[in-house]
Amino acid sequence: MSFAADILTLYPQMFPASLGMSIAGRALERGDWSLATHHIRDFAIDKHKTVDDSPAGGGPGMVLKPDVLGRAIDSLAVDGVVDDRPRLLMSPRGKPLNQAMVREFAAGSGVVIVCGRFEGVDERVITARNLQEVSIGDYVLSGGEPAAIILLDAIVRLLPGVMGSDLSELDESFENGLLEHPQYTKPRVWEGLEIPPVLLSGNHGAVEKWRHEQAKKVTKTKRPDLFEKYES
Repeated sequence: MSFAADILTLYPQMFPASLGMSIAGRALERGDWSLATHHIRDFAIDKHKTVDDSPAGGGPGMVLKPDVLGRAIDSLAVDGVVDDRPRLLMSPRGKPLNQAMVREFAAGSGVVIVCGRFEGVDERVITARNLQEVSIGDYVLSGGEPAAIILLDAIVRLLPGVMGSDLSELDESFENGLLEHPQYTKPRVWEGLEIPPVLLSGNHGAVEKWRHEQAKKVTKTKRPDLFEKYES
């Protein structure tokens, strides 16, 4: 069974966007994963198709209504049975996304992603529908759609058969607690700068040792917080 992603959004036209291109797009065409969007507004039952209302207690902006969003989430059940895919809400107050989380999601059968808008989502639907809040960074977007695209891009590349080589991901940033080592390619000399000789030596052991030391150096310089965790 392929990995199945269902997106609940007020802007289904924002998908697949970049997910329909390059590696993720080819994997989508092959059926390595599937993507379905569901318009939240379709589950509003009043004549104006209202999906939001003013915050209880006052304040600026609008809040997504729990009854409408609850119906949207419930529509994904088959014969009344809810599948075991994690239900994610892209939210700046969520758990920070990292590679370990991405790998965990990729190992499952898929995800349901709720894309919030306005001032947020009524807290009751988050609790009642067991939404797991996920953040892609300490900043605020206009909606959860760009964050959902980023999350799915990170997941899809880890699915079986998607990458050109199952080993190609092992040396990448965050996979082993370090940032990726510097990369080089032809020409051998460019503007007076040479490829490090060890990379052209043919000595695979020496190359691996150099790459590991460079990864440590890069991490220590650019992300001392990660390096501290790696060393501990």
